[in-house]
Amino acid sequence: MSTAQAWHEGERQLQARAGVAGRMAEIGPRVLRDFMPDQHRSFFAQLPFLVTGSLDDERQPWASMLAAPPGFAHSPDPRHLRIDALPMPGDPLAGALAPGAPVALLGIEPHTRRRNRMNGTVDALDGRGFSVEVGQSFGNCPKYIQAREPVFVGGGEAAHFGPLADRLDARAQAMVRAADTFFIATAHPSAGEAGEPAQGVDVSHRGGRPGFVRLDGDGTLTAPEFIGNFFFNTLGNIAVNPVAGLLFVDFDRGDLLQVAVKAQVLWDGPELASFDGAERLLRMQVVAARMAPNALPLRFGRASLSPFLVCCPEAGATP
Repeated sequence: MSTAQAWHEGERQLQARAGVAGRMAEIGPRVLRDFMPDQHRSFFAQLPFLVTGSLDDERQPWASMLAAPPGFAHSPDPRHLRIDALPMPGDPLAGALAPGAPVALLGIEPHTRRRNRMNGTVDALDGRGFSVEVGQSFGNCPKYIQAREPVFVGGGEAAHFGPLADRLDARAQAMVRAADTFFIATAHPSAGEAGEPAQGVDVSHRGGRPGFVRLDGDGTLTAPEFIGNFFFNTLGNIAVNPVAGLLFVDFDRGDLLQVAVKAQVLWDGPELASFDGAERLLRMQVVAARMAPNALPLRFGRASLSPFLVCCPEAGATP
């Protein structure tokens, strides 16, 4: 994969600002593949859930979750991933799935802190599920993943997302304030229209100590951005397309909360110092939200904080 294909202009812009452009230009073609290595193919096949990113008709990114017994995601060849599951009613992913549509996938195994990402396009859709052709496939470091083991318990057949609201209700606010994890979907403005794999949809993970996302009274969310791999997939998309979709999960009850936001990256200023350990801040204004109560057919064990948070307890703390 060439350097031009590895990173798009937003990612290169942020890499330059962070002073790592030269290093990432060299690394990119080596770590971003247009196929899944065998290790990634077997990894996806052992998971009981996947996080997805998609675009609705208004090109708003949304993060969603699909869950089924392990093996529901499987790779018939290195260029394709088949997913034998479909989104629940009310999930914008349902309307987004069509041949040729851009989609992002995050495979994450919290109890081992492994995660692999892939973006590509839907190449087949039927009554049982869909398959995705790989655009970019790459691994991620284990930083800030809370170790909790998912177990598929079944149920959830009647689960659905409720109506879209323009603000967070009391239950949604409580989920955000208690969260130690959320997922974020973003997209290049040319996603689904350009031929470059880098110009697609992305979905990623964010973690911190419980309460690491600050919720202000005006519906603004602020989350710290800790030091990472300098890929800037999420922030690079936001730099050129400042909208995102968040997914919060109640790991005890199985509730899912989707939030559409307008987003910006704060690189400096006095507020940055109030989030200990943060390199940057992600400021997000809530545009819309929807909830799916008791939606996940999974139950998770007790969480063990990431070692990067245990050894540095200030990381992720908010005032």
